[in-house]
Amino acid sequence: MRRDSGSGGSERDEQFHAFVVSRRPRLLHTATLLTAGDVHLAEDLVQAALTKLYVAWPAFQRADNPDGYVRRVLVNALIDEKRRIWRRREQTMAVLPDVPSVTSSGAGPAGEAVRQALRELPPKMRAAVVFRYFYDLDVAATADALSCSEGNVKSQTARGLDRLRAALHQAQITFLSQGATP
Repeated sequence: MRRDSGSGGSERDEQFHAFVVSRRPRLLHTATLLTAGDVHLAEDLVQAALTKLYVAWPAFQRADNPDGYVRRVLVNALIDEKRRIWRRREQTMAVLPDVPSVTSSGAGPAGEAVRQALRELPPKMRAAVVFRYFYDLDVAATADALSCSEGNVKSQTARGLDRLRAALHQAQITFLSQGATP
């Protein structure tokens, strides 16, 4: 966000700027997880979410759980993006012309298999899995972020994990159980 030192911005602008400076990296990381590694879409989602947040800044400041409020805005931006007509018409290619030799996270084939498996999950299911297991939110906090019931979070998470296990098994990727040794 570019700032003109002589602009004499309002207090609201100053507060919003401070928020963006402190939270944008975390929002971008969350959006990247929600989009299963699509960095460009993640940047678009963060920008859309910040735009909506700026408009609703007074409501955000009154929120009991500001982090939950921001997560909800981000998930809504993802759902809005997935509903766009032009997005449905987009043709995906099996092979990209210039694929990097190492995945962006450096996690290798296992990391790419996880990202691909996450990509195949519906947006709300992916969000439930990301919030529960990547951000270690409890069921209640995840339900609050997704504006749904705790039972819905539990079922979406269970189904999402089942789909991830099946996709990773099919890709012949195995992970050790927590605490296990090779």
